Amino acid sequence: MFTDYVKIIAKAGNGGDGAVSFRREKYVAAGGPDGGDGGRGGNVYFEVDPDTNTLIDFRYQKKFKAENGNNGEGANRYGKSGADLTIKVPIGTIIKDANTRKSFGRFI
Repeated sequence: MFTDYVKIIAKAGNGGDGAVSFRREKYVAAGGPDGGDGGRGGNVYFEVDPDTNTLIDFRYQKKFKAENGNNGEGANRYGKSGADLTIKVPIGTIIKDANTRKSFGRFI
């Protein structure tokens, strides 16, 4: 069966929350804040795969989500960034936003 039109849901990862923390030591009068920032969420990329010629792979898997970033911690520790997600599509694929019908380009 030849599939030439699919509707999928692709979501980038959420960024991690920052940490609210204050440095407390016995002989330090004013320790100050030391909370770390949260990691960034992963991005979604589309990549041309010359070995495929149909969108049949998207018939059964329609939801794609990049990894979320981890939360920050005390002692100025930053959260880990989320992994990016790469979706492989065949040559000539046109990607559009379902709500606005805006085209993001053609993959050649």
